[in-house]
Amino acid sequence: MERYFQILSIAIEAVLANKFRSMLTALGIIFGVAAVIAMMAIGNGAQKEILDQIKLVGVNNVIISPIQDYSGSGEDDDESDMKSVKKKYSPGLTLKDAESIAKIIPTVNVVSPEVIYETYIINNGIRSKATLNGVTPYFFEVFNLKLKEGKMFNEIQLRNGDPVCLIGPDIKAKFFPHEKPIGSYIKCGSIWLKVIGILENKNVDLDESKNLGITNYNKNIYAPIHTVLLRYKDRSLINESALRGGGSTVFFGRGMAISTGGGESSATNTNQLDKIVVQVKESEQIAATIQIIQKMLKRRHLKIEDFEIKVPELLLRQEQRTKDIFNIVLGAIASISLIVGGIGIMNIMLASVMERIREIGVRMATGARKSDIIFQFLSEATIISVTGGLIGIVLGIAISKIIMNITDILTIVSPISILISFGVSASVGILFGYMPAKKAAEQDPVTSLRHD
Repeated sequence: MERYFQILSIAIEAVLANKFRSMLTALGIIFGVAAVIAMMAIGNGAQKEILDQIKLVGVNNVIISPIQDYSGSGEDDDESDMKSVKKKYSPGLTLKDAESIAKIIPTVNVVSPEVIYETYIINNGIRSKATLNGVTPYFFEVFNLKLKEGKMFNEIQLRNGDPVCLIGPDIKAKFFPHEKPIGSYIKCGSIWLKVIGILENKNVDLDESKNLGITNYNKNIYAPIHTVLLRYKDRSLINESALRGGGSTVFFGRGMAISTGGGESSATNTNQLDKIVVQVKESEQIAATIQIIQKMLKRRHLKIEDFEIKVPELLLRQEQRTKDIFNIVLGAIASISLIVGGIGIMNIMLASVMERIREIGVRMATGARKSDIIFQFLSEATIISVTGGLIGIVLGIAISKIIMNITDILTIVSPISILISFGVSASVGILFGYMPAKKAAEQDPVTSLRHD
């Protein structure tokens, strides 16, 4: 063992004696390792964002939403107005649709109907825009929202439409900065709601989540869905004369009105619900469940397909697969730098062997074995590659931080990427250093001593 330590010290002295050349030799390894770590950090960050988004949209969720600008197919002019109305207009998304899906389809776990209104909220002289969501307790289960304080709606409050609500943390911070909101009242539009609970903070990247049905849960107010429909507004309460030509003002439910100018109604949204979220029991059952939902809703909506169905998780999985392929390509390109670095080590070490033939001859003449020469030159190559790998790890971590700070792209440097990069750099030194080491060991001592 002492013999090998002595040979290792000779290898270290040889590397230090040619610092500049050793550094140039290690550049390929340095940049290769740094590139691999940075690419893997970007890949890990992208994967985490996808997983976080999946948690936000819920697992196995199917989102049903109305098509607001839908226009049904025209009917024959000879038919009566009322017959035309019945064929042209569907009732839209309603609570009965949600109830039917929950009762009839066996693959469904829970159904969360939702109604959304943009309104103003007022408290302690502060007035601000906010979103009022009419939901059921299943909403919080589906979207993994938890209470920080207070309690959830109970069955009586939900059934009777009691004026109670839960608020997001941003609402608490803005309207109740110095007081406990539990038990206090807040005015939403024209109704007063009693705060019975506060949600935990939920981080949402809205820029990447617009097409997935994700909203900023922290800024919303949540009331029982019957409370919102009974006390605030119900778009499904349409006066039948609104669907005929009459040239008069027609009222929709509570406080909503349109003016008809002698033609058909110009109402843009008569859906009772803005969204129905269906959570399927198993991922394999999503496709079959969607087909059943489409047929059921089309039959309930008088054969009018005025709704659309999205599966956010499938979209996210597809996006994740695309990013994974992209990261694999980038990782492969970065790995080429390691191979190039290894070739550089081999070339420099081969040149070093040619320069040090006399030194090799002297060592072999004084008792060094072929295995000692191989170990010496192999150690030099390994020292260069390992040192380059360590520098590359530091550089890769620094590059990952810079990318995150400049571009706002999430990067996560994992210990696995560091271990892989370090292991590869050491392996490259051993692999590409063996040939020069073997060439040095095969030198004839007599010929080497005569070499100038």
